Amino acid sequence: MILATLAYLKKDGKTLMMHRIKKDRDVHQGKWNGLGGKMHAGETPEECVIREIREEAGLEAINPKLRGVLTFPDFDGKQDWYAFLYTVTEFSGRLSKDCPEGHLEWIDDAKLQSLPLWEGDYQFLKWLEDGKNFSAKFVYVNKKLTDSKVVFW
Repeated sequence: MILATLAYLKKDGKTLMMHRIKKDRDVHQGKWNGLGGKMHAGETPEECVIREIREEAGLEAINPKLRGVLTFPDFDGKQDWYAFLYTVTEFSGRLSKDCPEGHLEWIDDAKLQSLPLWEGDYQFLKWLEDGKNFSAKFVYVNKKLTDSKVVFW
């Protein structure tokens, strides 16, 4: 089981996204994602999301808002992945020029749906935009979405 966090930083009608193009054998290779990563032992989801934003973008997240819990059964063909999904509208610092996992870019919210994303991301990004909180399951087989379920809180 993999426990992770995923964050979407928002400002001025834009969302900070990462184009995953830098790591070999990256399950997300070529996709655009929010920021985040795997939780360390003993770490809370909030501690993880703050650390990941600092490591990947050089920004200090202030008061991240938990918006969803995502379940990805057998996502990488080996393990189930669970992600705590956050939005962040308050942060400080200067955006890092170099992220080890990909290229960071502020994307107009109106253009998010045109990026190459995981199929389920198109769904939950709409839910975030609509202000919904949720728990969702996305089932992928060979990197194709085959089933999904959601419960809105």
